[in-house]
Amino acid sequence: MRASVAGCRMSVGALVNGLLVSVVAALLWKYSKLSEHAALLEEELHMTQQSQEVSQARIDYHVALQALQEHGTRMVCTGKMHTDRICRFDYLCYSSEAEEFVFFHSNSSVMLPNLGSRRFQPALLDLSSVEDHNTQYFNFLELPAAALKFMPKPVFVPDITLILNRFNPDNLMHVFHDDLLPAYYTMKQYSDLDDEARLVFMEGWSEGPHFDLYRLLSSKQPLLKEQLKNFGKLMCFTKSYVGLSKMTTWYQYGFVQPQGPKANILVSGNEIRQFARALMDKMNITRVEEMEKEGGSAEDKKEKEKKDDYIVVFSRSTTRLILNEAEVIMALAQEFQMRVVTVSLEEQSFPSIVQVISGASMLVSMHGAQLITSLFLPRGAAVVELFPFAVNPEQYTPYKTLASLPGMDIHYISWRNTKEENTFTHPDRPWEQGGIAHLDKEEQDRIQASKEVPRHLCCRNPEWLFRIYQDTLVDIPSFLEVLKEGMKTRPSLKKAKVASTVHPGRVREPKCQTSVQTTNEAKLTVAWQIPWNLKFLKVREVKYEVWIQEQGENTYMPYILPQQNYTFSENIKPFTTYLVWVRCIFNKNLLGPFADVLTCRT
Repeated sequence: MRASVAGCRMSVGALVNGLLVSVVAALLWKYSKLSEHAALLEEELHMTQQSQEVSQARIDYHVALQALQEHGTRMVCTGKMHTDRICRFDYLCYSSEAEEFVFFHSNSSVMLPNLGSRRFQPALLDLSSVEDHNTQYFNFLELPAAALKFMPKPVFVPDITLILNRFNPDNLMHVFHDDLLPAYYTMKQYSDLDDEARLVFMEGWSEGPHFDLYRLLSSKQPLLKEQLKNFGKLMCFTKSYVGLSKMTTWYQYGFVQPQGPKANILVSGNEIRQFARALMDKMNITRVEEMEKEGGSAEDKKEKEKKDDYIVVFSRSTTRLILNEAEVIMALAQEFQMRVVTVSLEEQSFPSIVQVISGASMLVSMHGAQLITSLFLPRGAAVVELFPFAVNPEQYTPYKTLASLPGMDIHYISWRNTKEENTFTHPDRPWEQGGIAHLDKEEQDRIQASKEVPRHLCCRNPEWLFRIYQDTLVDIPSFLEVLKEGMKTRPSLKKAKVASTVHPGRVREPKCQTSVQTTNEAKLTVAWQIPWNLKFLKVREVKYEVWIQEQGENTYMPYILPQQNYTFSENIKPFTTYLVWVRCIFNKNLLGPFADVLTCRT
């Protein structure tokens, strides 16, 4: 009996001890889990703080990380080729260690287009608006989302971002033509790329001298590639657009063929002027177009406009100098009876220069990147481009092409130094400023004896650099003669604005009737109603284009007609089927779409 009682006491003690051990273990396990959870919370807080160093936008780090782990990266692109493609990504990441973008695959990932290995032939897309340039290609490497467990904790960028390359941020022409204009209209293309979007530049350049101009596109500071590594080893952009629209560019720089206007220009002066106006608003510059001035009689207005007219001369202080600049200024003032003001990129702020140019009647400058500011000139103004000796104006036309865009309404004039004694060369300068001392003697002699730079590809042709960096003594008589002749062909702004730029719509209710006269003679009558938009427009001239094609044949007969119906008998055969197309033409060259094809049986 005593033995059993003792055994019972021992069993109870063992049970109590076991319970105590279990409780302690449970408490330790709970403490461990709480510590682990606290550590995770602390880590998430730290990563959230890192994200907020990039952006003031709020982000739930846990939710973002879970979304990346479960759903991976998602991509949907527009465009058929890498040259016209822009892609939208959710959770596109960037490894600052590998300097590679990373696409994380999960069961929920989307990749459209899914090109497979064709993605590398040559790239998914161009990061710059400069088409098909191998230094601007964009691609990413791929990893399973499970690999995130073994990688540095990602820092999330909650801002909607536009990821791109600047082409050459040290050159004002490139800044506007290749970066600002394309970025501005890319942002217009997507509604969520608004003033709160973040620009991310991946080409690796430093800020450059014109970085303030990039700041005008967004209220948020742009990020440079070099800065990304400061925020973490793995950055993930919660929503981003990659690439730039090329629709606004008008010039190609000669990488494949000598430089010149693009073969298919899609932008007009109207879009350029909308962009210029938006930038001026951002710079707090107001401009009253001369055609919109109000108040006073017609004579008072005319007198005021004449008094307000002035000419701007761009002054350069280091290279490509006008050596007799003061004489040029005096000659312009006397010839045109206007005041002449000078501006300088080296000495003035960019907004102050734009303020002056935006009201000028004429802009005069040596060939150079500063002439891109002509896009701020008022309608009806003239831009005069001076070229050094041996440089043919017809071979270098970025600003002539800009001025000639429909709706730009700027008159372009070029002057060329034809007197070799009026040129001052610098053969001993560094090669990038036109020096040729590094070349062999025979090549130096050839370049110095040449009277015209031959057509060439970009970008290091020594003869081109030697000549374009010359200083010039402007021959005043020939300069004024070119100006006077050029101004004779300056179109009237009033006339230029009368012409409609609205295209006609489709002709309505097209129909045909046929009749057979004899076994060898038939008639085909085609009639239609005017386009719907015509009744709302003041159009000087309306005509109609009709194409008639015998079914089964490759050629067609075109006709331009002033009326809305016409009977055709010439070359119309009995018992034959004809296909007929009709469209409207405004003011000789504004074509409408063809109406649906008519099938007419005689």
